[in-house]
Amino acid sequence: MNRATSLIRRVRLITHTDPTLVANYLPFPIFAPAWTPAPPLTCHHARFLATKQGKGHSKVQKVKPKQDKQEVEIKQKMTVSALAQAMNKDFDHVFEALLNTSVDLDSLEPHSVLEEQWIKEVVKRSGMKFKWAKLVESKERENKDTQRRDPPDPAVLVSRPPVVTIMGHVDHGKTTLLDSLRKSQVAAGEAGGITQHIGAFLVQLPSGEKITFLDTPGHAAFSAMRARGALATDIVILVVAADDGVMKQTIESILHAKKAQVPIIVAVNKCDKHQADPARVKQELLSHDVVCEEYGGEVQAIHVSALKGDNLLELAEATVTLAEVMELKGDPTGLVEGTIIESRSDKGKGPVTTAIVQRGTLKKGCTLVAGKTWAKVRFLFDENNCTVKEAGPSTAVEIVGWKELPSAGEEILEVESEKRAREVVDWRCYQEEQDKLKEDMQAIEVKQREHHESYKKEREPLAHLSWRQRKSALYKANKKLMAMRPSEKLESQELSLPLIVKGDVDGSVEAILNILESYDAHHQCQMEVVHFGIGDVSENDLNLAETFSGEASVLAMFDVTVGKKKVPVAGCRVQKGQLDRKMKFRLVRDRDVIWEGSLTALKHHKDDVQMVKTGMECGLSVDQDIEFRPGDEVVCYEETETRQTISWDPGF
Repeated sequence: MNRATSLIRRVRLITHTDPTLVANYLPFPIFAPAWTPAPPLTCHHARFLATKQGKGHSKVQKVKPKQDKQEVEIKQKMTVSALAQAMNKDFDHVFEALLNTSVDLDSLEPHSVLEEQWIKEVVKRSGMKFKWAKLVESKERENKDTQRRDPPDPAVLVSRPPVVTIMGHVDHGKTTLLDSLRKSQVAAGEAGGITQHIGAFLVQLPSGEKITFLDTPGHAAFSAMRARGALATDIVILVVAADDGVMKQTIESILHAKKAQVPIIVAVNKCDKHQADPARVKQELLSHDVVCEEYGGEVQAIHVSALKGDNLLELAEATVTLAEVMELKGDPTGLVEGTIIESRSDKGKGPVTTAIVQRGTLKKGCTLVAGKTWAKVRFLFDENNCTVKEAGPSTAVEIVGWKELPSAGEEILEVESEKRAREVVDWRCYQEEQDKLKEDMQAIEVKQREHHESYKKEREPLAHLSWRQRKSALYKANKKLMAMRPSEKLESQELSLPLIVKGDVDGSVEAILNILESYDAHHQCQMEVVHFGIGDVSENDLNLAETFSGEASVLAMFDVTVGKKKVPVAGCRVQKGQLDRKMKFRLVRDRDVIWEGSLTALKHHKDDVQMVKTGMECGLSVDQDIEFRPGDEVVCYEETETRQTISWDPGF
């Protein structure tokens, strides 16, 4: 029986079969109880071999139901953060999944773009399966934009007044000249006597002719305004002071006029002064390809005195004569077309734009589109703030009824209905988003290449080391940095200057921002534009500038005994902004938010304080048991509630 039992075990170990094959395998008959094989799927051979003789029966193992793997939608050029979000994981999970691969983990950032093979590898190593994301749009979105109309039928054209822009250097008398022409006192109300934005006025001469004048600033900061004025005009009057000659903004104005292919009339101003030299002015203009009639050219030069009113009528007549030669015509029919010269926010009127009508007749109730906003015209005002019923070609007018403030320089197009206006604005916003996505992707690729090159350059001295040796060297370098004295750390970091830019009109803010873009002293002080907009500077703006990135670095940790409890305290230095105890705080470590909440104590030396400013050291404790580490960032911020508004306009 022992030998038979042993052979039966051997046969069962070799294969699943029926008893007849077992009998054929044995060399002699067996006198043993009949053996009934177990169902094939429930037989466990390892168990049979382990059982003792006479007690052998197998235990049935329960088969676990198969679990479906989590499915992850992937696509080409996914970033690490996008992949982590698709997997419902964090950045560290993706990082760990790429261990022991050829991916350069030292340069891996949340915005790093992964290759297709590594995207799939991360998903597989996470015990998930992937599927390619379906395209949201199988075809291109239909273009819903609106465009200018085709050229008009000559039969509908009528004569229109010329649009004349007065340009020139700062303080050469441009506004005074226009002031004398329209008999008003604009210059007296300007800041420092300098035009801050474009003024648009309709002037009617004693002979009955009408001229629409645009006054542009002459200061260097307002180059964009002068460019807009030149593009929206028929004739440029170039004002040059007879006692000062051709200056920087004079040359710039000439270039704007030539670029816009607009004829020039030279007004040699301040000819009543003793040191005036009109001949020198005309000679200086020759070097800039402005040839006056006296030198055989076609440019008219009129000697005037804007302050005394000398020869102003002659200047106006020269303008009308040139306009007659140009045979200026306009189409007063059909949908309105125009250009925004200036935009501002008025407390009583809301968003207001100054515009030149170039085609059609603008009336109350028209639906307009400009840039990414639209308007249902509620009111029209002239330069004297009087309401007008309509405005035809070459008319300067203020428009009230915009949903949002459009930018100066945008073209105005009338559409058939409010629904059509929303379609146009939606399309333009969509198009801008698509363009931004392309720019962002290009910027990411460029940044990655730069980072990769920089990384390779930094690691060249360590290339001969093993990865463990490299890690050790980098650790020692970081440890040496952390061991720096607080004063050395502060000196090694850049100072920061947060700025709030507010202006009365859109163009003034634009001019200041253009100046700030030329700032090149970041190595001495890091300048940050926190906010910009239209309107007065408010208390909230000042608070925003003071508290922008209230931020401190943890230098040391220690425990303070309060009663019988030890409270962890972080010794910090404020790097920029200020820490205000009444505000919210968060603790950031390696770009991860460790804690958010409030402070329980804020001290400077041994004194309880409400606020700690840039450069000061402080000790702080928080409302939770948090373990601080050197290098942690403590950020101060404020939560505000913004009242929701709707787009419905009742019209009153």
